[in-house]
Amino acid sequence: MIKALLRAGLVVAALVGYGSAAIAADYTIRATANSNENDEDYDGLIVFKNFVESASNGAIAVELFIGTQLCSKGAECLQGVADGSIDVYISTSGGAAGIFPYVQVLDLPYLMSDDRIAEHVLAGDFTRKVREMALADSGDKIRLMTIGNTGGWRNFANTKRRVQNPDDMEGLKIRTVVADLPQELVKALGASPTPIPWPELFTSFQTGVVEGSKNGITDIMGMKFPDAGLKYVTLDGHAYMGALWWMSNDKFMAMPEEMRQVVVDGFAQLQQATFASPKRKSIQAYADFVSGGGDLYVPTPAEKAAFKEAASPVYDWFKGNVDGGEAVFDALTSAVAAAEADINAGRAKDLN
Repeated sequence: MIKALLRAGLVVAALVGYGSAAIAADYTIRATANSNENDEDYDGLIVFKNFVESASNGAIAVELFIGTQLCSKGAECLQGVADGSIDVYISTSGGAAGIFPYVQVLDLPYLMSDDRIAEHVLAGDFTRKVREMALADSGDKIRLMTIGNTGGWRNFANTKRRVQNPDDMEGLKIRTVVADLPQELVKALGASPTPIPWPELFTSFQTGVVEGSKNGITDIMGMKFPDAGLKYVTLDGHAYMGALWWMSNDKFMAMPEEMRQVVVDGFAQLQQATFASPKRKSIQAYADFVSGGGDLYVPTPAEKAAFKEAASPVYDWFKGNVDGGEAVFDALTSAVAAAEADINAGRAKDLN
């Protein structure tokens, strides 16, 4: 009798936390992230796995592949999603830009002012608009499920001097990815864009090949860039580091509606986890940067406005040079305006 009760208890526990471990699942979702277990992407996937397996009562199993087991680069991974060998993949905007160039709208500077605005926008119809565009462009093969965060906000950091206004950027060699948009932004601010692969950036700081970058603080500290001479960080918050979560549309649509709802709700849970994770992790990262001798500067509202003004030519460049750029730019700026109005209205009520 005791053994029977123990067995029953173990089955219940397995169903609650890991449904696929107790019974054979009807559906298996293979999800990959080219990161590691210290990353926000991993935090999101753990939340997603736990929710989906529990809420489906074991009908859906989620298998996680962290790192480069299934694929290693954006185009390769997205092709895997399209052909069905990968069910879920997370990319940055840069990682998906080769296939969906308009997702670089997330890299346009100074359009979203803070976390409340960004989270409001990305949880709404703007993400659905990008989903619609991606489905059309992939022949209904690649579905954008949600947009979360990976690393907080991009800020300018460098080895040479404190940057308080755009003039201080003049002549700095700033590392970018091999993509037009970030290079146009760096040029608009008077600096020199220098494409460098991420694994080579530490050495490039040491040797002076580059003198700055545009990264979040958790990436800066995780890669130990201060040890390579990175000393100055300006919290200009020019871009929210969006994480695009893609899913095989064939896999998604093959599920019955009640299972699709579980998956959709699971991505909502994942999104909230990735919104929260960088906030928590950045606290210690900023403290470690300053205690190690780093110079952390917060621009005044006037200085931040000057950065936005200097960078504004990039908006017209994007709309004129990126396929789908004008439509997605209008969708984002409209969503930002609506979010600002909604949040400000609520804030006014809360103040009285």
